[in-house]
Amino acid sequence: MTKAFRQMKEDLKLVDLVIEICDARIPYSSRNPEIDKLMNAKARVVLLNKSDLADESVTKDWERAFKEAGAFAASIDGRNRSQARRVNTAIDAASEAKRQRDKRRGIMNRPVRAMVVGIPNSGKSTFINSFAGRASAKTGDRPGVTKGKQWIRQGSRLELLDTPGVLWPKFEDEKVGRYLAYVGAIKDDIFEKTNLVMTLLETLDTAAPQAISDFYGIEDAAPADMLLAVAKKRGCLKSGGEADYDKAAALILDDFRHARLGRISLERVEDEQR
Repeated sequence: MTKAFRQMKEDLKLVDLVIEICDARIPYSSRNPEIDKLMNAKARVVLLNKSDLADESVTKDWERAFKEAGAFAASIDGRNRSQARRVNTAIDAASEAKRQRDKRRGIMNRPVRAMVVGIPNSGKSTFINSFAGRASAKTGDRPGVTKGKQWIRQGSRLELLDTPGVLWPKFEDEKVGRYLAYVGAIKDDIFEKTNLVMTLLETLDTAAPQAISDFYGIEDAAPADMLLAVAKKRGCLKSGGEADYDKAAALILDDFRHARLGRISLERVEDEQR
């Protein structure tokens, strides 16, 4: 991580703005505070990615909150290229000051250069491939290219610089670590899956009270009882008919991550402060 941040700090000299990708289901927990500090002086576009998996009204609240905090924000499904217009609108607004500076200096039509940052599994690479196109030309004869960095051109007006997804070394709030694990930003083998899903069930009891009972056709109950009910309902059984809690937990986690339980946001603006 230290090496990645050192490189980012150096690369900031080459870009006009920063595009930060976060997960719309957990906009607070999926923003690396170290990146936030590092990028503080640059114009910022915050993209609430995977918005198709999150509660639409909650995502709109987050979008407004980021704008009120001084960032340019948009909610997107990074796989959907048809949403490029929404992204371009945010980028144009964030880079207006840069264009005015260029104009005063007599520089016309110079592409905006943007660094794309985010934590692992935030959908950063998917966004770049969808937004810029998989066959995008790499730019050459530019500062940075000779150092092995890859610039990806989107039309004639924008160049993107990809960066590795990085987490910070210590989570001050244990909840942040759990939320990152729920959405797959942390490798599954870091947490004991059954315990992780038990806490997810507790979280969903507040965020989406009927999601589990409605989807699996079981009665609302304490997390342990619901996990057992899901195991029985979906045939997650060991030999002898004993419930396979690990298998049931993996099933629930996968169903949550793919929004089969519904479009669920785990964090709301009024509950979080950055």
